[in-house]
Formats: sequence, C-alpha cells, structure tokens
Amino acid sequence: MESATRQLVYVTRNPNDALSERFHERGWQVEIVGNARDTRRALRAGLPAGGLIDLTSEFHVHEIGAFEPCLTLPNVGWVAATTTGQLQDANLRRLVRDYCFDYVTVPWSGERIVDSVGHAFGMVALGEGASNDTTGGAEGEMVGSCEAMLALFRSIRKVAMTDAPVFISGESGTGKELTAVAIHERSARRNATFVPINCGAIPPHLLQSELFGYERGAFTGANQRKIGRVEAANGGTLFLDEIGDLPMESQASLLRFLQEGRIERLGGHQSIPVDVRIISATHVDMRAAMVEGRFRQDLYHRLCVLQIDEPPLRARGKDIELLARHMLERFKKDGGRRLRGFSPDAIAALHNYSWPGNVRELINRVRRAIVMTEGRAITARDLELGDYVEVVPVSLAQAREAAERQAIELALLRHRGRLGDAAQELGISRVTLYRLLCAHGMRHMESDPLAPHPGGLVSGGGA
Repeated sequence: MESATRQLVYVTRNPNDALSERFHERGWQVEIVGNARDTRRALRAGLPAGGLIDLTSEFHVHEIGAFEPCLTLPNVGWVAATTTGQLQDANLRRLVRDYCFDYVTVPWSGERIVDSVGHAFGMVALGEGASNDTTGGAEGEMVGSCEAMLALFRSIRKVAMTDAPVFISGESGTGKELTAVAIHERSARRNATFVPINCGAIPPHLLQSELFGYERGAFTGANQRKIGRVEAANGGTLFLDEIGDLPMESQASLLRFLQEGRIERLGGHQSIPVDVRIISATHVDMRAAMVEGRFRQDLYHRLCVLQIDEPPLRARGKDIELLARHMLERFKKDGGRRLRGFSPDAIAALHNYSWPGNVRELINRVRRAIVMTEGRAITARDLELGDYVEVVPVSLAQAREAAERQAIELALLRHRGRLGDAAQELGISRVTLYRLLCAHGMRHMESDPLAPHPGGLVSGGGA
C-alpha cells in the first residue's frame, strides 16, 4: 500500500544501484530518468512525489535550466545531490536554494538521502505545498504569486520541517503572525497548541506573569494559580510577536528558559520542564537594537536560528490587485449588494500607492470601500486613494536619492538579494551596486552558500 503512494523520481545520468535498492527496501517506487522531458512524464499530475536530482551527473548548463519547471511543482519534494565545488556556481546555488527542501554533498550517506527525501515527500503529501498557500490564509492575507511570496512559501515549507527557532522580520502589517501559523500548521507539532503573545502590548510589570504564570498568593490579587503562555504552549508552538519590544528583565528570564528548557511560576519553587518550539517576530531593526543596548545579543542568536523576511506590499507588484480582488470576494457580502469589481482608476491607485500599512491597510481600505461605495464598482475615491498625492516637500536631490534607493530595494527584493541579477536589471555593474548599497546605508549580508538574501530563508542548508 505504501509503495503505491511513495513515488521517487531519481534524476541522474549515473544511477546508484545501491541507493535505488535502499529506497526500494524502504517502500519507495523508484523511477530513474535522465532528462527534463522524461522527468515531466514521470511526475504524475497532482500526486505527491519525492524527487532526487543528482547534480553530479554530466548535465550541461542548458539542461539544468530545463529542469526548473519540474522543480517548481508544488506536489514534489526535491532533494539535490551535489558537491561543495558545484555550490560555488551561482546558477546551481540558486536552483538548490530556491527549489529543494534539502541537499547532500559527496561523500554522502545513503541513509541520509533516503531520510531527506522522506521528509520532503512527507511535507508535500500533507497537501500543504506552495501553490495551496497562494489560495488562502486568515482573512486571505497569504495570497500571492509574485517571486517574493513564492520564496516565502518555499521558506515556510522548509523551516516547518525542523524544530529550530524561527525569527520573522518585516514591516508592520505584512502578515508575520500568519506566517508563524503557517509554519506551525505544517510542522510535526501541528496537532498541538499554537500560543501567541504580543510582547509589546502587555505592560512590562505584567509580562513576567503572562509568560511564566504564577502561584496562588504570589502577589495581591493572585487568588488562584495561573498557567503562563510558555507552559500553555507545551508540546506546541509559542509565537513571540513584537519580540523587539521585550523589556530587558523579561529578556533575561526568556533566555534562561531557552537555555534550560524549564520555567518557574512567579511565587513558586518548582522547576517545570516545558517543550515548545519558538517562533518570534518583529518590525524592529534588531541590529540597531543590539548596538544601542536595547536587546541582548545572546538572546537574539538563540531566537534567530532560521530567519524569514516578510516582503512589504509595495514590492509585491501584481499581487496587490490579486489581494484586493480576494478581499472583495471575501467581504463583499458586507456591502449588501452585488459589486462588479474595481474600476480602472482604482486599479491604478492600488498600484501607485506606497502602502505604508501593508496588507493590513489594504484589507481595511477594501472593507471600508465595500460598505461605503454607492456604485457597482469600487473606485479610487471609495478606497480613499482618489486624492492621494505625496505632499512632503523635497529637493530634486532628495527625490533622486529616494528614487535610487527604492529602485535598488525593489530590484534586490525581486531577485532575492542576488547582487549580480539586481545589478543587471538596474543596468549597472555589481561593483557600482555594492558602492550604492554602502552609500545608502543598505546592508547586504553574504553568508552560507545556500542562505537566501532578503526575502527568504536563512539556514545552514545541509542540516
């Protein structure tokens, strides 16, 4: 029964018979293919499958590119077999980073490969692939088909496979909690509790008791024992929203818990073991917070094992219209009449506006327009964007500098931090782009060969 559903497509020019036999022994149905055409044929439409692509085979550069349509299929969990030397090639590095759940380098362990493919298959078999992510989410915010969102969906699938702490950064209103929920729902802890706490919304003097709970009599008014958020999440996921606003006193307590895996309720003396996965998020510039002494560096490194960057709405291109239409379908019953959609001037305004409040602002504007519009189509004025004009006075030099910075930012977001590709789009050299990054004070982190730059996952890759 299991072998009928666990299909492996093994892409190679030099099949490893021992490896194929190991997959057979573990209940896999293995199909060996040597080119992109046969790979497409082998992948049964819609059915989950595991994929192993042997990049050490003698594939030409143009052949590697031909595999990309297969690698983007949401029902296939790919693992790459490669060499450390091959990962120095930018195209191969991008292919592995963007499309594969995991990779192994020679000399590899057959058992490790089987386990990695098994994990990848398990995730897509849940029916939770990236294409599914584009269709929903609470209030529909996790809707998107732009490259930045597809990269986010791939990152969610990857980090969900591990139990390591995840740090989500992004502007307010981009949907960081939705990403946290998506990770939890795709993880091994999905049947346990997801417990959120907004570290910036609770008064500092109450935060300790909210996090760790208290015993009866711990303070005036403590008439009975209360379980804290950390303990309530035992076995599941604890989401620390706006972690950048956590007071220093609470930072020390949280760090102690992360180090020891145990808590003590306020007013109690019992050491209680707690098993939770930590996901944290903030809009705060954490590097600046650490430099200024507002956030502990040792705590940050405990929390930021894997990092995901939420793209701002202004960088999502046609997704803005896609999201707006999705919101209209979701909430149009609030208006009490049939609406045809958005007028041309509304569509233009949606794309021209800078969306400082991101997806949250878009939701609010569309919901308000549904109720307030007097016509059959929502106009720019219904969205309160009809008279939108930037009124802040700027000099020509300031305007030029702002436009230059925005062009660089959007190019880097579109190309997920790849300097060479961004420079080519901007029509400048890589050296010039790097100089402009420095001039504008824009950071660009070079790290692990497979760690994506802005807009994606940062991880150790081979773990």
